Amino acid sequence: MEQTINIEEHPLEPFLPANAKLLMLGSFPPQKKRWSMDFFYPNLQNDMWRIFGVIFFQDKEHFLIPDKKVFDKDRIIEFLNKKGIALYDTATSIRRLQDNASDKFLEVVEPTDIRLLLKQIPVCKAIVTTGQKATDTIREQVEVKEPVVGNSEPFEFEDREMRLYRMPSSSRAYPLALEKKAAAYRVMFNELGLLEE
Repeated sequence: MEQTINIEEHPLEPFLPANAKLLMLGSFPPQKKRWSMDFFYPNLQNDMWRIFGVIFFQDKEHFLIPDKKVFDKDRIIEFLNKKGIALYDTATSIRRLQDNASDKFLEVVEPTDIRLLLKQIPVCKAIVTTGQKATDTIREQVEVKEPVVGNSEPFEFEDREMRLYRMPSSSRAYPLALEKKAAAYRVMFNELGLLEE
């Protein structure tokens, strides 16, 4: 008898600061058992908040609470609001074909309405995806060439000139040193004017 795989709904609301210039889109959060906080990139094995720490504070542990077992959600949210960085994922419901967080075992049941997100953040000028699944999913909705990892491609949304960036995955499964990942993200943040205070 074939086992049916449960459909998982996205557990978080989109994080959309009114001043967002950049929308970061992953594919879907890991299972709750892997979370260290109730927010995006919650898995301690994911280096996204360490990448941010290296770039903006020269400290990969900046967003970790000192006992090192959880990310500091309040500090992350305060930072994202100040900088104008929005977060969500390209799938609102999925099936996990294996018991892990790997994108290649995610089946997208319902993709996120990217246009609806962009309408809520009118000053946004760029989207970044951090994995192949997220990139493929967004390209089904937005007419844009697939960027090479570490680069961007232009596209238009309504009357907005925008860019789609493709950055290296922050997952430790992606074989690139933290400093090299941070260097790629730093170029993007610099191009978007987010490195200025």
